[in-house]
Amino acid sequence: MSSSPSLATTTPSPAPAQPTRSQRRSNSRRESASLPWRYLGYVGYYVGAGLISGAVVHHPMAPARYSMIAASGVLVFLLATVLNDLILASKRQPLSRILRVLGTSTMLSFGLGMLSGGMQHFADLPERCAVLIPLGIVLSFVAFFLKEAKRPWRRIFSLMGLAILVVTALTFLGLRHFAPAMAESGGGHSHSDVVPEKGSGEGQESGHSSDTTKPTPQPTASPNATHPSKEPGHDNDGHQH
Repeated sequence: MSSSPSLATTTPSPAPAQPTRSQRRSNSRRESASLPWRYLGYVGYYVGAGLISGAVVHHPMAPARYSMIAASGVLVFLLATVLNDLILASKRQPLSRILRVLGTSTMLSFGLGMLSGGMQHFADLPERCAVLIPLGIVLSFVAFFLKEAKRPWRRIFSLMGLAILVVTALTFLGLRHFAPAMAESGGGHSHSDVVPEKGSGEGQESGHSSDTTKPTPQPTASPNATHPSKEPGHDNDGHQH
């Protein structure tokens, strides 16, 4: 009895199901409904980064004030992140992913704020901005890949990361070279951190007013007192002047 060779039968993998027309309509309606919320999220990104950019540059001039501005910027940026990356996400995110997104978004907001604020105010505060700009490049690069990439450290320690490091070093050296000349020439609007005391302005004002006040005119003797019309000894002599 001859045995027939067994033929290996392979079952083809099922093709991915194509979305039906109703599903496509449902997805389109969902995207249209979320579009205004995504707009608000992107506005929050830019507003938060803008608040942070001004705060990190001017912080030494009024630490309490600009710390509050920076905290407000971080809060706005985080709310935008929660809205875009968590609430409007296509699937529910685990707690580890949520914490990772919040932490890296905070880093990213400061990195973008340092970069944009340093570029904007380099003519006003060159020494400080020469440090903020390179630091913002590195911090924003690392924070972005920690937030988005599946294998972040592999992306960071790659040729792209090496290129970012070289660009950062060259940027720092170039800005440090031009900073003294910018500080001597000055430029842009003034950011003076000297706050005049309350009494100093009043004192200058009062001193100025006392200097410019005209002295009280002293009474002068009348011409008749110094040059009398009648000389002594000539009374009733018939001689008139």
